[in-house]
Amino acid sequence: MSVGLDIGTKTIKMVELVKQGAGFSLRASGIVGHKGKTPDQSKDEKELVILTEAIRKLHKDAKISSKEVIIALPETQVYTRTIKFPLLTDAEVASAVKWEAEQYIPIPANEAIIQHQIVERREDTTPPQVVVLLVAAPKALVEKYARAVEMSGMNLTTIETELMALVRSLAPMDQSSMIVDFGARSSDIAIAKNGTLVFSRSIPTAGEAFTRAVSQFLGVDETQAEEYKRTYGLSATQLEGKVKQALDPVFRVVSDEMKKAIHFYQSEEKGDSPTSAILAGGTAGMPEAASTLTKLLGIEVIVGNPFSKVSVDPQAVTQLAGYAPLYSIAVGLAMRE
Repeated sequence: MSVGLDIGTKTIKMVELVKQGAGFSLRASGIVGHKGKTPDQSKDEKELVILTEAIRKLHKDAKISSKEVIIALPETQVYTRTIKFPLLTDAEVASAVKWEAEQYIPIPANEAIIQHQIVERREDTTPPQVVVLLVAAPKALVEKYARAVEMSGMNLTTIETELMALVRSLAPMDQSSMIVDFGARSSDIAIAKNGTLVFSRSIPTAGEAFTRAVSQFLGVDETQAEEYKRTYGLSATQLEGKVKQALDPVFRVVSDEMKKAIHFYQSEEKGDSPTSAILAGGTAGMPEAASTLTKLLGIEVIVGNPFSKVSVDPQAVTQLAGYAPLYSIAVGLAMRE
């Protein structure tokens, strides 16, 4: 059994998977909205109580059997970058990362938890190189998340980043693809090559910015704007295309950032251009979001199905239908071996 716990700004998601041969099957899942502060926003333990009680309740209501959980840190709070070394052995890479990490991260190394993974060995380049993904998170942040899990009555087994989890659940294994996760406060952009995260960036234009744009343009409150956004999205025919008019400029900001990410990856990292983009998160399911981005980017854009690598009972498929894009991180966490 493996449980992925995704603590979002507005919702908490939990997924329990069972290993079956080379794959996984879904044992239980659940999602709940919360009004609490997330660990990265809380100043003390008192501010975590609403959140931790929601986690405890979700664990019970979703009938999750294990209390061992894997969680992800928000992309905006971690530092992820690729670095290149000469063609070193795995042990030499580990040692080099230890000595050189500080120059790549904006916090002192002794205040960070640093992990790395080898992305690829390029033996045919001059000079030959090994490309390494470096991930660093402030120790204080990790401790806050660990404490929140403990207060929820769970046991924390592993922590990783949201994009690493997303790549695991959504990225195709045999090509380069882009993944965009629309959260409430940030949109996180990843490029994955053969199922491995090779590039990431986070931008502050996300779900709340879309809702504000609709609210201001139509002169309605944010609750009503949220409803319009979810129902009409970027459709040109619904509500005389007014919601689309409000969303278009903000959506262009996101597509421009996606283009910049592709350009940077091609020019700086000498990577192949992604052949497709996969959307995750709450805004992913917005009407016409994928088709609009397909036109703006000139590559196929689809809404990701986090359960595509997991066998799911037909009855559960119908229950998950409307919420699938929200589960991508939790599923990716639970798939971690």
